[in-house]
Amino acid sequence: MLKKLLILLVLLVAGSVAYVAMQPSEFRVERTATIAATPAAVFAHVDDLHKWEAWSPWAKLDPKAKMAYEGTPAGKGAAFTWSGNDEVGEGRMTIVESQTPDLVDIKVDFTKPFEGTNSSTFNFKPAGDGTAVTWTISGYRNFIAKAMCIVFNGEKMIGDQLDPGLTQLKAVAEKKA
Repeated sequence: MLKKLLILLVLLVAGSVAYVAMQPSEFRVERTATIAATPAAVFAHVDDLHKWEAWSPWAKLDPKAKMAYEGTPAGKGAAFTWSGNDEVGEGRMTIVESQTPDLVDIKVDFTKPFEGTNSSTFNFKPAGDGTAVTWTISGYRNFIAKAMCIVFNGEKMIGDQLDPGLTQLKAVAEKKA
């Protein structure tokens, strides 16, 4: 009986490992919002990392987080480092591409609680009298990240952070418009 239980346990573990290993290594989460402001006006709130505190979904999670800015004030080369509580962790964002008023592409390097690198991309397209803003976060998942995403639905968790971020960006940009 014990031998059968051990065989069953080994099969369950092997099956779970195989299931996790077969999950995609790359992920992509995308959200879009329409903002009643010009592409240039919305772009300015994303391209200048100093302005993120007004709308970023992570800014309010740890008001005591240590933040520093490096490089150019905005655009390609602008960088932002943070170190905060367990909810925001620690890392660095660097704008790697900036095309006024169409695109901002940011490399996000996390150091705590887990190491990893993602891409955070904003596309701005005219939409009637406003702007359609598409925020995409993409990256690579190692085996442990794949397993965690199965258990915690990582794509939904990321999307659930992008939605309020776009809502806040909309409020800030429309107030200024």
